[in-house]
Amino acid sequence: MNTNGRFVDRIREISDKVIAPGAEAHDQAGDWPEASIKALAGAGLLGLTLPEELGGMGKGPSDYVAAVEEIAAACASTAMIFVMHVCASQTIKQSSLPQRDSLLSDIAAGKHLSTLAFSEKGSRSHFWAPVSQASEQDGFHVLNCQKSYVTSAGHANSYVVSTRAVGATGMTESSLYYVEEGTKGFSVAGPWNGLGLRANASAPMSLENARVLPNSLLSPGGEGFNVMMSVVLPWFQLGASAVANGIGRGALDAAAQHLGAARLEHLNTTLSSQPESRSRLASARVALDASRALTAEAARSVESPDEGTMLRVLEVKACASETALDVTDKAMRLCGGAAFSRKLPIERYFRDARAGSVMAPTTDALHDFIGKALLGLPLF
Repeated sequence: MNTNGRFVDRIREISDKVIAPGAEAHDQAGDWPEASIKALAGAGLLGLTLPEELGGMGKGPSDYVAAVEEIAAACASTAMIFVMHVCASQTIKQSSLPQRDSLLSDIAAGKHLSTLAFSEKGSRSHFWAPVSQASEQDGFHVLNCQKSYVTSAGHANSYVVSTRAVGATGMTESSLYYVEEGTKGFSVAGPWNGLGLRANASAPMSLENARVLPNSLLSPGGEGFNVMMSVVLPWFQLGASAVANGIGRGALDAAAQHLGAARLEHLNTTLSSQPESRSRLASARVALDASRALTAEAARSVESPDEGTMLRVLEVKACASETALDVTDKAMRLCGGAAFSRKLPIERYFRDARAGSVMAPTTDALHDFIGKALLGLPLF
């Protein structure tokens, strides 16, 4: 197995040779970065967090965070596709799906990409409370869901779909299902044309009278909410935070390069000679490094849970998302017209950062949860 240093070096090599060169074109066209995902798959990275005995790399949350940040510094859309895949893979891993081991082996071999299908228009950013509901018919479970934002919609090989459980009466009585591409009744219900993260195909998805076997459940009936909170939420929060940190890092690296190269010819110097520019760059880096430190601490806490783990899980995305907004704003100001006119990749980072604060759970929702946790109140 690779050491941690070689592991990160391999991801950086893929980012430099494949992911970063195509990022701008994919952003402009709004198309899915197939070559980037194939490169990650070919390196075994789709199985990053899966068990070694099934062909995976056996990496934990800390290595996952390092991998995602490296990818996001090159292309945030590719990183978010990867995050959703890991979250789906972890959900499959904890399940009793009959084909679980063979499916995880295919994922580890780079043959299978999965994703989450949680958010619904009726409950919007409250992804934990689907309004659709499964029913039973002729020994099948029937799914009728209108999903609002599904990363890799139409490109993934499988989807982890949430819906209220058969016979459910409560808001959080949900179930999670494994749904394969090509299932009758499945369709991508519209295009994706976002402000940022334009290349992750986060499109609406529809399931209309889709019949699946009861053994396709990824959670016990009615216990999908518990799996969301115990499995999906920690991996997603860490991944989304690492994406935000990678965005911030990419923006500041580009800004620093511009400050060192752009000249003030009438003064025979570069922009880096201006104290106010150095100060703004420094304050942005301090904030970014604080966010990265909290992300690293949250990852360690998830690896070795204690009474503070849930608080760290709630805090980390709120911190990283807001930091990315601030850092990319500072980078835009530092580089002025060169950034505004899209001569630098900073404008793309600026737009990509905006997605984090509105991606469920939103920063406002997380702040409310954090406040409840600090006051000893139930979160739901």
